[in-house]
Amino acid sequence: MRADADVDAEAEAAPADAEAVSDSDSDPVPDADSGSDADSVRRALDAFRAGDPVCVHDFADREGETDIVYPAGAVDEAAVAHMRNDAGGLICVAVSDPVADAFGLPFLADALDHPAVDDDPEYDDRSSFSLPVNHRETFTGITDEDRARTIVELANAAAAAGADPASYGPEEFAAEFRAPGHVHVLRGARDGLRGRTGHTELGLAMAAAVDAAPAAVVCEMLDDETGAALAPADAEAYARRRGIPYVEGTALVEALR
Repeated sequence: MRADADVDAEAEAAPADAEAVSDSDSDPVPDADSGSDADSVRRALDAFRAGDPVCVHDFADREGETDIVYPAGAVDEAAVAHMRNDAGGLICVAVSDPVADAFGLPFLADALDHPAVDDDPEYDDRSSFSLPVNHRETFTGITDEDRARTIVELANAAAAAGADPASYGPEEFAAEFRAPGHVHVLRGARDGLRGRTGHTELGLAMAAAVDAAPAAVVCEMLDDETGAALAPADAEAYARRRGIPYVEGTALVEALR
């Protein structure tokens, strides 16, 4: 399993091990399977507030996946390396619906005119994908440095648009970002968790709860042995080993919707 690989280089790349969490301003993280749902939500929000990652499992009857989720403004090169090494899925940035409107970002399926477009996934009414972008001051856009730059600048732009939508529109977005690129932007549902309960909305709800920019990074955890989504029990065990809060989507919905 990707998340179980005990490689020195990987450990150095990951920014949030047990020692780092215990040294932060938040409470030390107990075993991921101990305590109540309220405790797991509190630990998750404490970590998010500190800029640290959280492992979030959505729902067994939805995607059934666990994502590593970061507040977008806290992502650096080490965080990108952490997600690609320990998670392995697609690194995406979710932005709130009002921010996406201010940016003028369409749903990707609506922007494409091709017979292959089929936005009817089995797990939801539609996908939340919008444009994949690079910041204009990146090179290829795929390196850890380039993706971290794009992610942080997306968070900064989301904060600006969230504070004053009239001050940051499509022209300002296009001046900073270009498409196609290597960071996929996701549009949050208009009604947040009341309208959709994907990792997009779960990450944005955590960002709103800690007064962070309305932008969250999500990356699916995959199993190297099977190629499938990492089983929730294995994701929870990984989180416990690494001192990363693990929280169920049901607990976040109950607390934050």
